[in-house]
Amino acid sequence: MSAVLGAQLGAGVSFAQPAANAPAPDKLTQAAASVGVKKCLPAISRLAGLAVQGSRSHDVLLDWDRKQPDAGAVFSLIGMEFPNAGMAASITAVPDAAAGTCTIAAERLTVAPFTCASIAQAELPGYQMVRLLPIYAVYTDPKEPGSSVSLIDSPPGCLVIRRFVEYHWQNPNAAAAASTDASKSSKPAVKR
Repeated sequence: MSAVLGAQLGAGVSFAQPAANAPAPDKLTQAAASVGVKKCLPAISRLAGLAVQGSRSHDVLLDWDRKQPDAGAVFSLIGMEFPNAGMAASITAVPDAAAGTCTIAAERLTVAPFTCASIAQAELPGYQMVRLLPIYAVYTDPKEPGSSVSLIDSPPGCLVIRRFVEYHWQNPNAAAAASTDASKSSKPAVKR
């Protein structure tokens, strides 16, 4: 755990060890849970797990509403070490108590040792491109609403920002459990 995160969490915070053969939770999920984030924790956990997958190590910087940790926005920055490179990811979750949903945003930032044009040609065929500046282009795919890839020329390489935003995210596991509970309660009792 980083010194910054440790100082923010305060003394006496510990993380439970995972069960045998279970993968260890990522540090963002651990930190968010330890400060009282619950409503958006499944979304944070899913995004953080995807972000750190394959990394050798990672650490996190976390900002949250200390007065109402489960009702306020959560902002995080994850630094990751991979065998050949470093990477950063930003994950934000904002609960909507009235709707019982969360708005989530995630960005993964990398520097590629290639030109942006070669990355677009190799990885983004079929994407629509909008040029914002002479050095900055945004690529979108209509089949993936809420996602974009920004390429920013930064010679001798390219800054790549992959972005995902979803409004009104609902935990699919909670919805499945609720429908199962509802179907059980709607069945007539069997008399014996």
